[in-house]
Amino acid sequence: MRLLDIITKKRDGFVLTDLEINTLIHAYTNDKIPDYQMAAWLMSVYFQGMTIEETATLTMAMAKSGNMMDLTAVPGIKVDKHSTGGVADTTTLILAPLIAAAGVPIAKMSGRGLGFTGGTLDKLDAIAGFKTTLSQSEFISILQKHNIAVIGQSIDIAPADGKIYALRDVTATVESIPLIASSIMSKKIAAGANKILLDVKVGKGAFMKKMEDAIKLAETMVHIGQLVGRETRAIVSSMDEPLGQAIGNSLEVQEAINILSGRGEESLRHVSLFLGAHMLHMARAVPNITVGYETLTKLLDNKIALAKFKEFILAQGGNTNIIDNPNLLPQAKIKAKVVSTDRGFVHMVDAAKIGNCAMRLGAGREYKGQEIDLAAGIMLEQRVGDFVEKGQLLCTIYANDERHLKEVQALLLDAIKIGSDKVSKTKLVLGTVDIQGFQAI
Repeated sequence: MRLLDIITKKRDGFVLTDLEINTLIHAYTNDKIPDYQMAAWLMSVYFQGMTIEETATLTMAMAKSGNMMDLTAVPGIKVDKHSTGGVADTTTLILAPLIAAAGVPIAKMSGRGLGFTGGTLDKLDAIAGFKTTLSQSEFISILQKHNIAVIGQSIDIAPADGKIYALRDVTATVESIPLIASSIMSKKIAAGANKILLDVKVGKGAFMKKMEDAIKLAETMVHIGQLVGRETRAIVSSMDEPLGQAIGNSLEVQEAINILSGRGEESLRHVSLFLGAHMLHMARAVPNITVGYETLTKLLDNKIALAKFKEFILAQGGNTNIIDNPNLLPQAKIKAKVVSTDRGFVHMVDAAKIGNCAMRLGAGREYKGQEIDLAAGIMLEQRVGDFVEKGQLLCTIYANDERHLKEVQALLLDAIKIGSDKVSKTKLVLGTVDIQGFQAI
């Protein structure tokens, strides 16, 4: 089988066989074909697309290119959750202890962030001593004892995806739904969970800007899950404005503690509970979503989820004193207030612009491997629909470097629009996607 024939076949819009896809991925993973040939194939997929069956085969080929996590030693239905990314999306730090406190094992493989703010691993780095580099046996042992474990993706997990993503990043082939879907799902499948919940973001601060694209991505991943024997469900949620108040790694850990303590931002709390309710339902721990939501609400109100978060931190070597004393998290030297120059209603809190401001402060990465400032970030005080007086606090900047301070202050005033007309609050959860398709909420 000539690899050139596989490239030509996809270039001309034909459907590839399982053997052709598996041969291509195996050859590239093992350095048997050069980058330029793989780049040509990726561009062919970008323009010609793939059938759902081809995409499922590609997903499994990438998942099986390295180690597949075996979680059979952990009793019960194991669940995992993935977000397509956004601004102030701290749901994993809230969801993981919530689900574990409800008695359902949550096995989470997370990554580092690229863009607005750090990923889950970067947030956990703000907790002194916390270990995300675990052996498979350590990961399983912690999961067995505590129903919760978070690990960083190793080079042995879906290595084909790592190689292919790096190539997509420099060949303008990132924005392809089959390639996005197979990249996400290959890692989730390799991580070993039985059930996968996807939080697909749409809006200004999301990768998917249009609703139809977000639904198509969600439907593609749900169908991949069905074809490979992993029940997958997706929630489509808004990312026009930041989900929580905190944008920045240390700040987001503190916000997660606030939510788990029964305080904190209502929008972030609601989305976390809604996602968690679906996870409990998928794990057959509750009969329906309403009961799941109520169950998790009680675990927040009685602080059982907070106790599980503390247990989780201790199990992975972190300093649990941050629960009672958040000042032990990395702290910024500079705090600067941004106040409203107008009186009226908040019409827009542009998630993309605010995320870029956080990145300029050092809270995110512009390129892979860049060191980030765990203490840097922004704390929002207003949401769309809120009424503000002139001079009222809009947000607070946290920084350790003054270089971009004035620039960021001006950009934040541009990102938060005030108008005279009253506007509605942002609708957070837009719909769900299962094997039957999209259902609007």
